[in-house]
Amino acid sequence: MSATAVHSLWTMAGGVTSAAPEQKFQAPVIEYTQLTPVLIVIGVAVLGVLAEAFVPRRARYYTQVFLTVAALVAAFAAVIGLAAAGYGTTKAHIAAMGAIAVDGPALFLQGVILLTSLVAVFTFAERRLDPESHGSRVDSFAAQAASVPGSDSEKAAVKAGFTTTEVFPLLLFAVAGMLVFPAANDLLTLFVALEVFSLPLYLLCAVARRKRLMSQEAAVKYFLLGAFSSAFLLFGIALLYGYAGSVSYAQIATVVDGSIQQIDPALADTMGNDVLLLIGGAMILTGLLFKVGAVPFHMWTPDVYQGAPTPVTGFMAAATKVAAFGALLRLLYVVLPGLTWDLRPVMWGIAIVTMVGGAVVAITQTDIKRLLAYSSIAHAGFILAGVIAATPQGISSVLFYLATYSFVTVGAFAVVTLVRDAGGEATHLSKWAGLGRRSPLVAAVFAVFLLAFAGIPLTSGFSGKFAVFKAAAEGGASGLVVVGVISSAIAAFFYIRVIVLMFFSEPKADGPTVAVPSPLTMTTIAVGVAVTLVLGLAPQYFLDLASQAGVFVR
Repeated sequence: MSATAVHSLWTMAGGVTSAAPEQKFQAPVIEYTQLTPVLIVIGVAVLGVLAEAFVPRRARYYTQVFLTVAALVAAFAAVIGLAAAGYGTTKAHIAAMGAIAVDGPALFLQGVILLTSLVAVFTFAERRLDPESHGSRVDSFAAQAASVPGSDSEKAAVKAGFTTTEVFPLLLFAVAGMLVFPAANDLLTLFVALEVFSLPLYLLCAVARRKRLMSQEAAVKYFLLGAFSSAFLLFGIALLYGYAGSVSYAQIATVVDGSIQQIDPALADTMGNDVLLLIGGAMILTGLLFKVGAVPFHMWTPDVYQGAPTPVTGFMAAATKVAAFGALLRLLYVVLPGLTWDLRPVMWGIAIVTMVGGAVVAITQTDIKRLLAYSSIAHAGFILAGVIAATPQGISSVLFYLATYSFVTVGAFAVVTLVRDAGGEATHLSKWAGLGRRSPLVAAVFAVFLLAFAGIPLTSGFSGKFAVFKAAAEGGASGLVVVGVISSAIAAFFYIRVIVLMFFSEPKADGPTVAVPSPLTMTTIAVGVAVTLVLGLAPQYFLDLASQAGVFVR
């Protein structure tokens, strides 16, 4: 068949004939100003990759740290600028040809992700905790990530003082995906954002300097289970497209509530088929619940948290949860509000087993990072109680809880990096015995974070839990609140057990030492403590901020 004939068939199939030459391809309209936070982060991430190629090795660390901090500060300033210009309230709208929502929840969550990432970057850049190796300061990351653990090439890289500075652009790419994820306004953008932030995280989990085999095992588990959850999400997207004839959130919502005006002839047989809607919606929810670490999609969490480098664990535990819950909220409140009652029993069940399962299994843990992993699973259950509320108060309470939780988490994991023995971080709980006598300040700071996790009054954890449970009770989910309070009481047991272990046990003679960090990690911990106390003692301003930001644009 000739090229002309093929072109003719193609244009006829597309509804374009030679009789209508004036029909031209419409260039997309992109509101670059409103996408500035994402564009800054992606642009600097690309610069970071170029720096790896062209900047001399001895200057790369300082170049990458400067670029990363500058990018996150500039992106946060852009978010503040957009919010001040009214894009979180009166000017909220859909940008980038319907792909990205610029509204209150998106800007609020983007701000939290950027601030959390900025604080986490300081732990990535820390180089004073390990003793110097061959005259060079070392960080938490492998000297040469591509070398086989224990091989001659790895030893040579350590001896030469190499560092894996690629972690900084990888972190920025992950942050860029996280910024888009809660703001995505169509299912394909949601999927692309998921992959953009997941792939760098898989790599970051694999580059621990110590215990490299455990680190690589954690990365493989995370990658395989993450790919599995992505497949669920993608299959759900395909089914919802068959149901609604579109991947746009607004279009799907109009088909769900029956207000659709025009039916696509190509999809006339499947459009409006409730089976596709229910199965597709459930599959997309599965993909998102995997990312938030809800039971029964939580099995990756403890292994990955334990095996990954601790700075990566802190960053991932905080920022990923914020991004994933943002996407989950938008899906349930914008796309599937018509399915609220269909999904309610399932979401109730998941929230209950997540709260109870996370709290009960945490009691049996003997490793501090695994204990914090199961703690994060329990917290996912508490946040789900606010999601299920299905009210404006539910949205604002979830936003506030995510803000409080993220800073406590980054701070807690920063403290974990300080307690060390000859093998690196001493994460076994028995090693923490008597820490309060050996290093009262570090133990006191960690106790503050544990009390916040437990939801003790005058900490941010109490304010967050109170807001979420109040919203759930007003939304008709009083049963969830009862289970949540019981789970909080169970969880308080193991948090307080660690505090008792630190302050009321005799320190062992061969116990670990507490490393003196640089101002970088000190800043991370200080910010964590400050936010924990401020949001606990005077939360009203931030609750009002979350309430103003709690309206999704449709």
